[in-house]
Amino acid sequence: MTRSRATSIGFLAVLLWALLALFTVYTVPMPPLQLNAVCFAIGGVIGVIWIGATGNLKRLRGVRWYIYVFGTTGLFGYHFLYFSALRAAPAAEAGLIAYLWPLLIVLFSGLLPGERLRPGHVAGAAISFAGAALVVMGGASGFDPAHLPGYLLAGGCALTWAGYSVLSRRLGKIPTESVAVFCILTALLSLLAHLLLEQTVWPAGILGWGAMLALGIGPVGLAFYVWDIGVKQGDIQLLGVASYAAPLLSTLALIVAGAAQPRWSLLVAAALIAGGALLAGRASGTAKKPQA
Repeated sequence: MTRSRATSIGFLAVLLWALLALFTVYTVPMPPLQLNAVCFAIGGVIGVIWIGATGNLKRLRGVRWYIYVFGTTGLFGYHFLYFSALRAAPAAEAGLIAYLWPLLIVLFSGLLPGERLRPGHVAGAAISFAGAALVVMGGASGFDPAHLPGYLLAGGCALTWAGYSVLSRRLGKIPTESVAVFCILTALLSLLAHLLLEQTVWPAGILGWGAMLALGIGPVGLAFYVWDIGVKQGDIQLLGVASYAAPLLSTLALIVAGAAQPRWSLLVAAALIAGGALLAGRASGTAKKPQA
């Protein structure tokens, strides 16, 4: 598989994550950890069906136990910290801190073998982050020191996903089929956390159940398989910057569905995110040119 094709496949995860908020809105009043458990179970089952259909079960036999610990820690750790941050701090501020992960991916990727961090990558990530900030901070009331624990949890969330994504590149020889096991183990841990911390509540009506199923198939299912391909075989720096399109696309999806109101700042945010991605893409293109 070519690097550009793997990058395109990885970007499918960003498009799927753009539907996360919309589908989640329709699953109310289902608590987050319960929703996490169900959706990751669906994502795991999809992976098992894919492995069975392709006859690639043998590819999992050589995967070491610590790889499964690593993958499960990344998937479960990110979501648990994210939900905990939203409980301990205002959603807008916590969400913005959590969305430092694309910028961290760009910065951390410079430590990977065969990768070179260029000024264009950093500048593009910073510009796109500014655009994402305009989207996420629309309902913010300012950072309050009283919510410091929540901000720290959100920071841990960003570090967890950035670390998972970049270290996955170091584990490039680990088959993507292992993500199915990550999903199943994450579902089990989420179920345990749900039973300890939440009351069980199921979606209301057919729309709620359909949204829950759609989450498990797409944003909390297929997305992690294509993201794995992208960060292992594609342009991880460009993917990191392009990930800032997710909050913008997510907000646009909510507006189209009538679940959010349009804001003038979205136009500015779109320009910043697109400009940052173009700058990072140009940096990546320059990096591929042979030296004279």
